[in-house]
Amino acid sequence: MSATLRGFLFALAAFAFFSTHDAIVKTLGSSYSVFQIIFFSMLFAFVPMSISMLADRAVDNFRPHHPWLVLLRSSLSIISMSSAFYAFTALPLAEVYSLLFATPLLITALSVPILGETVRGQRWAAVIIGLLGVMIVLRPGVTELSLGHLAALLAACASALASILIRKIGSEERSAVLILYPMLLSLIAMSLVMPEVYQPVGLSDLSLMAAIGFLSVIAQHCVIGAYRAAPAAVVAPLQYSQILWATFFGALFFAETPDLYVAIGSAIIIGSGLFVVWRESRENVSARRPVTKTANMRFDTGPSPAPKLHRQEEISGNGS
Repeated sequence: MSATLRGFLFALAAFAFFSTHDAIVKTLGSSYSVFQIIFFSMLFAFVPMSISMLADRAVDNFRPHHPWLVLLRSSLSIISMSSAFYAFTALPLAEVYSLLFATPLLITALSVPILGETVRGQRWAAVIIGLLGVMIVLRPGVTELSLGHLAALLAACASALASILIRKIGSEERSAVLILYPMLLSLIAMSLVMPEVYQPVGLSDLSLMAAIGFLSVIAQHCVIGAYRAAPAAVVAPLQYSQILWATFFGALFFAETPDLYVAIGSAIIIGSGLFVVWRESRENVSARRPVTKTANMRFDTGPSPAPKLHRQEEISGNGS
């Protein structure tokens, strides 16, 4: 099996695990606050992640080089995760994904003022067209915007900003720092609100919360394997496979069927995102690649260990 095919399969598995993770979140969301779901799922994820980091002999300490930016990135990750979890509980899965898929477009736009990266006319056109796709999904003035829609948009914006920060500090911060601090801050923040939202948890639901945490860890490791084996331009577009899983899980477990506007808007958003990735993969077009070199194309839950992979990619020249 070639390395590219192995990376392709790792990426497909990663986004299948993430989609299963999101379907479980939606299932639990009818009975528990998203803050309680996050607390227990992160608690279960923290154990295997900590063991993995402690086993890494390259990790000698966990002191950040940019503590305030690490704290800001961690806070943005919590906002993104909480908002995405709420959106999954309030909206059809496919509709949430269609809005979250705007994140790569936002990264492209924000990379100009924040990172000083160059984005030329065709990618700007893709960003504008993709955002028009978002408007088709939302249909403002035709359908009432709910808190779920606002949460999904907030998750996309927070994820984009968090990803931009990783691009800014990822070459100087160790992967362990970028993994550990968001997890610890999430546990601390959720524990503060737990007295207000806690509901007794049965063993079966506790098992589902554990499954969310473990699926997140497994999926993250699959993402690592994908980026190690295949170029980013191969891995990045596979995030859009989640819309297929969302449609399948939505129909199977939640009696959801995407309407025509969601389908059309999603197609436009996905097409725009794929075009951006394609343009960035052409070395003679884009010397800097804010989307394909973003740490984790997942853009919603959990910290990303990929900055280490960026450094490896830049050293090896395997940029697409």
